[in-house]
Amino acid sequence: MKYESFILENWLNPACDSEKNRIYLGGSCVLPMTVKELFELTGESLDDFLKWVADMNMAYPEFAGTERTRRAVSGLYKNVDWKEVILVHGGTGANSTVVNTLLEEGDNIISIVPNYQQFYSMPKAIKVEVRDVHLDIKNGYKLVLDDVRKAVDKNTKAIMFTNPNNPTGSLLEPEEMEELVEIARSVGAYIVCDEMYRGLKEEYMPSFADIYEKAIVTASSSKVWSMAGTRVGWIICKDPSLMFDLFNYRSYDSICGGKFDEYIFAIALEHKNKILARSRSIVNHNKAIIDKWLDGHKYLHQYADAYGTTYLIHYDVDVDAETFCNRLLDEKGVLVCHGDCFFIPHTFRITLSHAEELEEGLRLIDEFIDELIAEDPSRHVKF
Repeated sequence: MKYESFILENWLNPACDSEKNRIYLGGSCVLPMTVKELFELTGESLDDFLKWVADMNMAYPEFAGTERTRRAVSGLYKNVDWKEVILVHGGTGANSTVVNTLLEEGDNIISIVPNYQQFYSMPKAIKVEVRDVHLDIKNGYKLVLDDVRKAVDKNTKAIMFTNPNNPTGSLLEPEEMEELVEIARSVGAYIVCDEMYRGLKEEYMPSFADIYEKAIVTASSSKVWSMAGTRVGWIICKDPSLMFDLFNYRSYDSICGGKFDEYIFAIALEHKNKILARSRSIVNHNKAIIDKWLDGHKYLHQYADAYGTTYLIHYDVDVDAETFCNRLLDEKGVLVCHGDCFFIPHTFRITLSHAEELEEGLRLIDEFIDELIAEDPSRHVKF
């Protein structure tokens, strides 16, 4: 079995490490916290924590994951018991575990695109038929539920997607979620939802784990929790038999998580309202700056009502997305993520969440586009 190149990770990670990366606008994690900042924000005792670290036994942790952390994760949902939480190594570990456990040759899945590449390239590698359902760009990257209804059949194993969407930030509203559940239930399909960006709305954002018995939900300590370096991911699953299979695959893949990571992340989750308030403040501040920049822009457009940590921006310049972003990095020192990572031409993903010198970066993007058009005026094409 051979996987396709993971375009996003193989392009963005080396670009992040490049000495040319002076203004980083390509990420999707809310501004990371230091350990000191975490304890100041939560009001917990850093001294007590450091004493625990000093006395920590460096044996394996609990096989199923630290109970304290599993309980804290279950508190993010309305209808999830802590025993329905599986801790794994990061969000990618969660998605990989689900795909490799749930799917087998001869199945078909619905992949709602744009999507995180694990949810279409990994199924293809194990000879699963992948049926793409595209979000409607003209309608703000919303899901056309009739398209899903037409795509499923009795052999559909799962409907797989991200919500809020990566990279557009579009969100399924509760009534849309309920309708999607009914479509899945009509053919006995699972709903597999990467909810990595859930939590940025002021009001409670429902999870598919709250509303569907055959939902499998993944998420992690990165993105809205500002703790990507802790590498804590999780899977929510309500089916005991499938949970056994998921644990079994994890035994082959990683056995368990990290004791230190799970402990410090539990502290954050036990103060989830403070962490999310910080994340919302940062994202909303940066979103207002970018919205002002985009308002009436001659070349740039953003279509989704976004509830994630990024915007997907369309540009009316006839240069392919990878070339656009490579040149922007080379010539201006500004890093954004090219839209070909998500198979959406003439776009780039820009952060709402981790942006030093944001306004200077936006100014340099404008300067770069003006220079592209000055090189060749025919490049200004409405897409």
